[in-house]
Amino acid sequence: MEFDYNNSYHSSIEMAPFEALYGRKCRTPVCWDEAGDKVFLKLSPWKGVLRFVAYRLDLPTELSRIHDVFHVSMLRKYIVDLSHILESHPVHLKENLTYIEEPVKILNKKVQIQLNKTVSLVKVLWQNQTVGEATWEHEDQMRVQYPHLFVI
Repeated sequence: MEFDYNNSYHSSIEMAPFEALYGRKCRTPVCWDEAGDKVFLKLSPWKGVLRFVAYRLDLPTELSRIHDVFHVSMLRKYIVDLSHILESHPVHLKENLTYIEEPVKILNKKVQIQLNKTVSLVKVLWQNQTVGEATWEHEDQMRVQYPHLFVI
């Protein structure tokens, strides 16, 4: 906001405050108009209070509830890498864009000693997650919440 204020025309001094102070117009080191066509999401300059220091993502309508304006400091040039392409799995979202994560199965068990106490842990595979994203949970809590996972 300070940048915008100091580089905006003020009728009382008939120039921008930056120009009045330094005797020249302010030039930014980056041409903001050149950013953004080689990315998966189309970016366009957002001409709001912060002229050309924020970009608005061109999101599909089903993502309209997601904040779509980002400061340029949060953006980086994307270099194409085919390993970044992920396999998509459908996630069923509620109206408020949340979902309930349910455990699918127990992958492993272990006993851990913590402060002279033994704790039984189970490695849980969750719905909508991969095996690499499985988490270790307290076995007693999982038995109470999801007894069907422990039926042999």
